[in-house]
Order: sequence, then structure tokens, then C-alpha cells
Amino acid sequence: MPASREPAPCFLRAAAIMMTPMEENPLSGREIIFEFHPVGAYVRVSAIDAASLTEIAIQGPVNAPQELLKRNALKRLEFVMKKKGLL
Repeated sequence: MPASREPAPCFLRAAAIMMTPMEENPLSGREIIFEFHPVGAYVRVSAIDAASLTEIAIQGPVNAPQELLKRNALKRLEFVMKKKGLL
């Protein structure tokens, strides 16, 4: 069976989340790890909170700006962590 030719996932670390002063972000100051894994026309974005090991995944178009995908992943991570009572 031939090996898959998909590119390796991309990992990013964000020690502090930068938000505009108007937005109050409960995730600011936490270490969040991002992973971008392109799959065909889509990219799978995972965000992991290093302290609680909470992980979420979203999908978006491969041509979407990386900052937009990161912001959407952070919003989803915030929602999940609040639902679990971690924030």
C-alpha cells in the first residue's frame, strides 16, 4: 500500500492570547497549542489548553486566513471549557 503524500501537520504555540482591549478573554495568559492539518480542500484545526489538557477541533476551508481559524478555535475552546466548569 503506498504511503500517503499529505503534508505533516503544523504546530503553533501561543503563550499569551492577544485580543483587542474591548474583548475580555478568559483564556488570556494561558498556553494554547494549535495544530493545523490540511485534508483536501479543508484544514482541521485543533486547539489544546496546556493546563487542563482540554482539546477541541474545528474545520475550515484551506484558503481561510490562519488568524480567522485560530480565533474560531479559541472561541470553541472557551465554550467547551466554560461548559465543563474549567473557566
